[in-house]
Amino acid sequence: MKKLVLKNQSYEYLQKGFAEWLDILGYSQMSVYNMPNLIREFLHHLESQQVQTINTLTQKHIKNYYNHINNRSNQRRGGGLSNNYLNKHLQAIEKFLEYLNHKGVQHVPTIGIKQHKLNRAAITILTPEQIKHLYKATEQETEHPKQEALNARDRTLLTIYYGCGLRRNEGVHLELNDINLDNRTLHVRKGKNYKQRLVPFNKTNAAYLQDYIYNHRPVLTKDKRESRLFISVTGRPITGDTLYHRLLSLQLITGDTDLQQKHLTLHNLRHSIATHLLQAGMNLEKISRFLGHSSLESTQIYTHLVEQDEQL
Repeated sequence: MKKLVLKNQSYEYLQKGFAEWLDILGYSQMSVYNMPNLIREFLHHLESQQVQTINTLTQKHIKNYYNHINNRSNQRRGGGLSNNYLNKHLQAIEKFLEYLNHKGVQHVPTIGIKQHKLNRAAITILTPEQIKHLYKATEQETEHPKQEALNARDRTLLTIYYGCGLRRNEGVHLELNDINLDNRTLHVRKGKNYKQRLVPFNKTNAAYLQDYIYNHRPVLTKDKRESRLFISVTGRPITGDTLYHRLLSLQLITGDTDLQQKHLTLHNLRHSIATHLLQAGMNLEKISRFLGHSSLESTQIYTHLVEQDEQL
């Protein structure tokens, strides 16, 4: 997509301006990279349909483009494009239309296409017992301070992504100053779309965090000025991929064959805590605030998961 050539210079400017606007709004680097590339493909298609100025864009043009990509084959896997991928195109176009309105473009159409409903049955939810097994896997006996520090970091991983329900990047970017052990709150400064929130945590999670921060993190630290919560054995900030692979290692260590066969990601820990809180009777609005959802619609999925579980 990024290699598509746009002959219309005004479209080039629009794509570049759209990327800069997303960056100013605080979108993640991935979104600032991906959404303008999707819009480049959209603009390239408009050129092929002889739509030379954005002022003449209509809802019909958008629907024609959607039909074009909906009928396109998936070159990597065969078959059509996934609903998730089609939704990404629609989301990018919707945000682009918002950008056009922001720029003062006249008669900007609405998108007029509903996003696909995704299959939520594939979401992996761990049981409370399986969460206990993951925590148990962090208690490997060792006489080496660095291994003890890594074990403590693994417990902190579970505390942040399960106990506090953070998204992957929210946890990666956490800093020491974001954690208040006195009032047991965690300040998420870089949430989705740069939304901030305070996340409460219980005494058990506070104990895990305190143990890691004061007793084990200093073993890994080489530069005392380093502020990130999660750091590697070399003392540098850790990546999301490394945290993900640490979770997979814990999954194998558990010895729980049912757990070992599950497709597990850091986000599954977030799904799990949300489901467990709902099963424990927590109000849906409180869970929504805890997770940092912008609407109850996103949180509603967990009611369906609980209902499915109760029917089994």
